[in-house]
Amino acid sequence: MEKKIGGGNEELPKTIVRRVVKEKLSQCSRDQDISVNKDSLLAFCESARIFIHYLSATANDICKESKRQTIKAEDVLKALEDMEFPELVRPLKASLDEFRRKNAGKKAAASREKEAKKKRKVEEPTVEGTDGESIDDVGNDDNDDNDEDEDEDENRASDD
Repeated sequence: MEKKIGGGNEELPKTIVRRVVKEKLSQCSRDQDISVNKDSLLAFCESARIFIHYLSATANDICKESKRQTIKAEDVLKALEDMEFPELVRPLKASLDEFRRKNAGKKAAASREKEAKKKRKVEEPTVEGTDGESIDDVGNDDNDDNDEDEDEDENRASDD
């Protein structure tokens, strides 16, 4: 029987692994459509899982050597070199740079939107009701509850 490491479901999504494998195989062999059978898909999934575990453990060791508790992208790049996969460093750096550019644009847009909402909220005039109270204050009169309590006390006193 196969021994499972860890406590949870550590399988990679098979549909994503199949898509990655098929895309790469189609780049290598453009003239024919290549299919991936169930056993080979399982082998790819398990190989990727093991590689990720090994990479993360190596990056974690690099992080600990630097006396940090959070793994940075640079730790992963260094781990790839230490694991003798230097050919993966350049494409990974390019992907990271592209991701950071896109993410920076999204963060800037979200920040601008947040500032615009805040500005609109400050500039909105307070709408007043017919009795001079602002709409926000209507229904929030704290004295209403006290008036009812006082009425009940007066009724009890008159009954006695």
